[in-house]
Amino acid sequence: MDYTSLDDFLVRGRGALAKGPVALILAEDLVEVDSTLRHHLKAGFRAVLLFAPPELALPADLNAQVHRITFQVKAEGALMRAVNPVIEACPPTTWLYYGYNAEYLFHPFCETRSVRELIAFHAEERRDAMLCYVVDLYAGDLWSHPDAVDLAGAQMDRTGYYALARKDEAGHIRERQLDFYGGIRWRFEEHIPKDRRRIDRIALFRAQPGLRLRADHTFNLQECNTYACPWHNNLTATIMSFRTAKALKTNPGSTYDIDSFRWHNSVRFDWHSQQLMELGLMEPGQWF
Repeated sequence: MDYTSLDDFLVRGRGALAKGPVALILAEDLVEVDSTLRHHLKAGFRAVLLFAPPELALPADLNAQVHRITFQVKAEGALMRAVNPVIEACPPTTWLYYGYNAEYLFHPFCETRSVRELIAFHAEERRDAMLCYVVDLYAGDLWSHPDAVDLAGAQMDRTGYYALARKDEAGHIRERQLDFYGGIRWRFEEHIPKDRRRIDRIALFRAQPGLRLRADHTFNLQECNTYACPWHNNLTATIMSFRTAKALKTNPGSTYDIDSFRWHNSVRFDWHSQQLMELGLMEPGQWF
């Protein structure tokens, strides 16, 4: 179903938020929107909301399965203006996910277990949010794929990821919170603003009263920003994303400085969760 605005959806389509998990996909451009939607529908989301510009055309089968909301994703503050009203409209039992086009959510054992099973186990561990790592994907050959997007030949970095302690406004270390870095945001950091170099995102979370997403991909409720509970490691997930590579190659200020994203630690992405767990980019926790 199509909606002229988010307000229109919240009036006519609000019933889609009654039972999650619900995926919010923000289409910044027209690249790989179809594959992004199909990936998340297959993952087991009960509803998929697509925030997209009016010029995007969807195949008929996808148009029948998603709630398409006309929205200017590239406008200032668009992420918060899309996500926070949806949080407010949801019952406090609904789990949400948000991501962009050309981004693909992976979780441990996702080939045989759905995102619903993932969230059910996570909730049993009394967790209301899940840390996700945004791992950069990029084309191996930028001559053949000048926008850096190539699903069939996707490359990723197998090393070069690290974490630093996260501090509050007073300089005190926040408990069970870290700032994560790596990928091409780290290797090409001269082209990335300092406040956009982190690769951690709390992309899976349960709606609750008063919860608000902030511009830096953290929430106003600090427990939602933690990577684990105090007792043991919890599940984490990974968002495999062409977004940064695509931006670097379509931005005139950086495209001519980058002939290739490949380096000696590049490896082909197998599109399988086992590879991500073996590389330490995803934590199965106690979910065996």
